[in-house]
Amino acid sequence: MKITSRAASAAILLIAGAGMMAPAAIAAEKNKKEEAAAPKLSPEFRKAAQPLQAALTAKDYAAAEPALAAAEAAASTEDDKYYAQVFRLQFVSGKLTATAAGNAAAFAQGQGALVAPLDALIANPKTPQADVARFNNVRGKIEYDAKHYKEAIAFWTRARQLGFQDGDLGLSLVKAKLEGGDIAGGTADLKHEIEVEQAAGRKAPEAWYDYAIAKLNAANMRPQLIEWLQMKVKAYPSAKSWRNAVIIYGFAGSTSAQLDKRQKIDLWRLLHVNKALADQNDYAEFAQDLYDVGLPSESKAIIEEGRATGKIPASSSNNNMLYNESLNAIKAEGSLAAAEKRAAAAPNGAVASATGDAYFGNGNYAKAIEMYKLALSKGSSKPDEVNTHLGMALALSGDKEAARAAFNLVKTSPRAEIVTFWLLWLDQATPAAA
Repeated sequence: MKITSRAASAAILLIAGAGMMAPAAIAAEKNKKEEAAAPKLSPEFRKAAQPLQAALTAKDYAAAEPALAAAEAAASTEDDKYYAQVFRLQFVSGKLTATAAGNAAAFAQGQGALVAPLDALIANPKTPQADVARFNNVRGKIEYDAKHYKEAIAFWTRARQLGFQDGDLGLSLVKAKLEGGDIAGGTADLKHEIEVEQAAGRKAPEAWYDYAIAKLNAANMRPQLIEWLQMKVKAYPSAKSWRNAVIIYGFAGSTSAQLDKRQKIDLWRLLHVNKALADQNDYAEFAQDLYDVGLPSESKAIIEEGRATGKIPASSSNNNMLYNESLNAIKAEGSLAAAEKRAAAAPNGAVASATGDAYFGNGNYAKAIEMYKLALSKGSSKPDEVNTHLGMALALSGDKEAARAAFNLVKTSPRAEIVTFWLLWLDQATPAAA
């Protein structure tokens, strides 16, 4: 997410709307009520202000500079001093804008000159609240550009408290918090901004999600990272979003080292059902992992799909070798019907679970479901793994509610995290067509 500083344009606008009454105009007020409410300006200040106003209007800053010094010297009443401060801000802002000549970088480099006149007006009780709010907003932008994030947050928070209305203010606070290291606070605020957009019938930009995800991933804030990865997939449900979410969670981030090969296979399968396997490397790694854990039929099927889609070239010697090894392993496996008999006679659910995995790899989800249920009834040393696979088989067979029930039985990390991704897919997909 990119939040650019608008200090230059904001400074010009805030001066124009500063609520200043020209001393010449004040002199023309006639009725007593208006006179009672009018600023108390000394004759000396009125006289000094007239050439200053003319110079500022003409953008003649060479003439304005000595005229400003004269007006400031003539200021004696509180109102004199307030208007002298307004003139000072107008002069500094106007001169800076003229010098920068439309160059935003040059304006940003020189905007520190605005600090003193802005702070003086913020502190002056004569300054109208609406102007104090605007001035705080600009001060926040200046501090942010200087990478003074705590100070920027303080000014922007004050601007909001004073009622400043600006579409970028909430996002400015978000970025100041995130860039200043308050990842939890910044992402919480950004989530609120997304909810505001949704409530208004708008869709928050995809970049907002990516910005939060990058910060959470760098900070290794795993639960929040998973939440945001899934928030993005919900908001932008595409193969690309699924791939980014799964890769960041399971293959590229700190979680990767905590996942074993079987757990990663279940993430590969999630990429597969979302048509999010990107290239030869994805297909090859997925197929190799399947072969390594004893699922040659599924490994063979993945290589065949990769070839059919053109993502695995016919000349790929490594994949050709893996394909041939998978064919040999399938021949050596023997009949799955015989494995079923062994599973039924076994004292525990290990054989049934392995047989269910083999049927799953063949796409025979009905038989896989049967074997997984048998494994659970006999007692499994890995109930979370079996329930994960049972949920996947049920989901791919089209039984969404039974799949959801199986997934919800998975309680321990990291499988409990993995099934939250499958549950999200279940909410989005039409499993029978996957």
